[in-house]
Amino acid sequence: MLGDIPAWLQKHVGTGEGQIAPVVLERARALHQKNMRQGKTRNACYLAMDATRPSTDSDGAPGRRFYVICEDRHSFRAVSSGYGNGRNLPRADFSNGRTCARHFSNAEGSKLTAGGAYLTAETRTSFRGFYTEAGKRVPFYRTFVVFEGEGDTRNARERAIGGHQAAFLRWQCRFEQADSPYADKEGFVPYGQMVDYTSGRSNGCTTWSEEVSREIISLVEGNPTSLYIYPEGDDIDRVALAVGRGEPISQAGLYWNVQCLSEIGVPKFWPKQTLQPVINQWRRSLPKQTPGVLPICQ
Repeated sequence: MLGDIPAWLQKHVGTGEGQIAPVVLERARALHQKNMRQGKTRNACYLAMDATRPSTDSDGAPGRRFYVICEDRHSFRAVSSGYGNGRNLPRADFSNGRTCARHFSNAEGSKLTAGGAYLTAETRTSFRGFYTEAGKRVPFYRTFVVFEGEGDTRNARERAIGGHQAAFLRWQCRFEQADSPYADKEGFVPYGQMVDYTSGRSNGCTTWSEEVSREIISLVEGNPTSLYIYPEGDDIDRVALAVGRGEPISQAGLYWNVQCLSEIGVPKFWPKQTLQPVINQWRRSLPKQTPGVLPICQ
C-alpha cells in the first residue's frame, strides 16, 4: 500500500509525466520484496513498466513509461521504452499503433507485450553487422537481457522476450572481410543502416535508448532483479468490461492512462490459447521462400 512507501518515493507517484501510477509501483514493489524474501534476487534496484502510457509526451519527446527504482540510493528514474507492435493477419488484426498500445498477448509469435511478473536472467551479446559512424565502418553489437516469467508470462523464454537497445541494422549489402570472426563461408560480413526506434514499437521485447540500455544492462548483468509490467490480462479484461458498460474506470477502481484509453477505445488481451492457433495457421499458410543473398557493397 502507498502508506508503506517511503516519503521520498511517494513524491514520484501519480499519473503525470515522469511519474509512476500507484498500482504499478505497488505491484512492482511487492514483486521485488517477494523475490528478495525467496532469495531470487539480491539486487537493491528493481524495474517496472506502464505499457498503457503513450510513446511520446506532450512536447513530442519519447514518453517515459519504464522505471528504474533503487530504494537504498533513494533513486527513481523514468525513461522511455517500446511496446509490442503486434501483427495484422487474415484471421485477426492485433496490431498496435505508434502512440498507444491496444492489444496485448502472451502468445509466441504475436509480437505483443505481455504484462505481469518477470525476473531478469542472463545477458547475451550478438554481432548484428557493420554500419558507418564518423565516416568509418564499425561493428554493431547488441546485448539482450533474457527475462524469466511467471504465471501468464512463464513462456517468456519460449517467446524470446527480454530487453535490449531500441536499434537494429537494416541490412543493405555485404563486403569482404575474411579475417572477421563473423564472416560467412565466403568471407563476407553484412553492412546496413542503423535504425533507432527509441520512442517506437518493438517485436514484443522491452526496448530502451542506447544510454538507458547500457545503464540497465550494467545494473542487472550477473545480478538479476525483478521487473513488473502493467497491465496484466485480468486488468485489460476488467477495463474493457467497464468501458463497454460506459462506466468510468476510476470509479471501478481501475487504471489506464487517460490519453491512451481515449485513443484506443477498448483494450484487448489475447490469451495464448486463443491467439496461438491463429498464428500457427498463418505460419503454415506461408509459401516456402529461398533465403535472399545480399548484394556486394559498391
